[in-house]
Amino acid sequence: MWKNLQDHHAKVADRRFETLVDAERAAEFTAQADSIVLDYAKTNIDAEGRALLIDLLDATGVAAKRDAMFAGQPINETEGRAVLHTALRNLDGDPVVVDGKDVMIGIQDTLARMSIFSTEVRTGAFKGQGGKITDVINIGIGGSDLGPAMAVKALAPFHDGPRCHFVSNVDPADIAGVLRQCDPTTTLVIVASKTFTTIETMTNARTAQAWMAEKVSDTGAQFAALSTAADKTAAFGIDPSRVFGFEDWVGGRYSMWGPIGLSLMMAVGHVAFRDFLRGGQAMDRHFQSAAWHENLPALLALVGIWHNQICDYATRAVLPYDNLLSRLPAYLQQLEMESNGKGVSMDGADLDVPSGPVVWGEPGTNGQHAFYQLIHQGTRVIPCEFLVAARGHEDDLHHQHQLLVANCLAQSEALMRGRTLDEARDKVADKFEGDELDRQARHRVFPGNRPSVTIAYPQLTPFVLGQIIALYEHRVFVEGAVLGINSYDQWGVELGKELATALQPVVEGAQSAADKDGSTAALVAFLQGNGV
Repeated sequence: MWKNLQDHHAKVADRRFETLVDAERAAEFTAQADSIVLDYAKTNIDAEGRALLIDLLDATGVAAKRDAMFAGQPINETEGRAVLHTALRNLDGDPVVVDGKDVMIGIQDTLARMSIFSTEVRTGAFKGQGGKITDVINIGIGGSDLGPAMAVKALAPFHDGPRCHFVSNVDPADIAGVLRQCDPTTTLVIVASKTFTTIETMTNARTAQAWMAEKVSDTGAQFAALSTAADKTAAFGIDPSRVFGFEDWVGGRYSMWGPIGLSLMMAVGHVAFRDFLRGGQAMDRHFQSAAWHENLPALLALVGIWHNQICDYATRAVLPYDNLLSRLPAYLQQLEMESNGKGVSMDGADLDVPSGPVVWGEPGTNGQHAFYQLIHQGTRVIPCEFLVAARGHEDDLHHQHQLLVANCLAQSEALMRGRTLDEARDKVADKFEGDELDRQARHRVFPGNRPSVTIAYPQLTPFVLGQIIALYEHRVFVEGAVLGINSYDQWGVELGKELATALQPVVEGAQSAADKDGSTAALVAFLQGNGV
């Protein structure tokens, strides 16, 4: 199945795909779900290539795997778990059965409890020991931080609750910087750790507890927990009414739809939070029902597979021309690379094609003045994914938003078209001549023929944000299903954590570094000699 695609790529690799992009192609290579549009016309995928890619979906049984996921079957085979973050946004409550039990009852109960608690905090019915809660600090790491931190920033125009802050890094500078902004008597601290043992999170939680104890008599009264470890949260002094758990079939990087999204609910309120869930649910239904050639998650995945596994483009740049989505690239780094950064298939065999790409990016137009030089004129092709809204939220600055949109569209056009040597010569012919004209012109040549997709939407709202995040989640699923890997475990993070635990007493001086390799031992000695 891969060979057919590779053979097709060999036939079209040198084609200038800008010659394909007429009005007919623009319509044929655009798909829409509700108000979100995916334009993938500016790629070298043609009708034959798309048909071969769709054949890949059928050959690898993606539809059956999709249905198994939504049905609650244990598709996370290495851990024997279902994968049901989709159930967290199943607002209509249709039954979802795991091990003979409808899990929607517990999900809806937890969502109702979250709504009540967040409303109490936002209205002042729940107070700190110095009055109404003014600040909420979410302490978590990985999926317990990246998702809600990204979403809280993305929905800033909808904030009408307490200020929300996020602490993730065990580096003391992170938590110290946040605590300096807050009053311990009017701050609620949310500790996000399913097991309540994550070392970075619990270290920061204890620091926050000590900070609060300087000003309040009962620190536990101003803490909440997103955890299933009821005994540990109780020992920390947190009342069970402020503990919100979630099951092991919700992976960390897929968890902001449930209790991990409590900080977002605090910021925007439970009504807007439900709109966010409703957007995710809408994308779920589209993913389940739309034909492959109209299915946004499937098409986005197929574009990714074409570029990574077939064209051998090893990275993917995510470029939101929407400053509210400035944290989206960081969020997608975890979502995509932790999910599909695997080296073996489900049966333990080595993959015979590359696994997931390196995902990175920054918001436009900042990136244009940073790394776009490499994207446009570097020796490696970097597929780009642009995101842009028709309208911003600053109505009195609409002219600036129009300039932003123009920049976004210009970048994708420039990547596709490029600039020939003759065009470059014409640009500088009035300044140079002879050999110098040729030399100067060559510096102004743009190869072009560089692919991009654009995701466009009317305006970033809670519903649209839910659509976008679910779109990317399902894109990850499709790519992983085609590759035959498990997108829902993350064993690659374990070894470093184990070694860090073993190294801590060495760094502290309680144990010798004699059994460490020469490099590590030398670094320990240097850092100890300089005050670590």
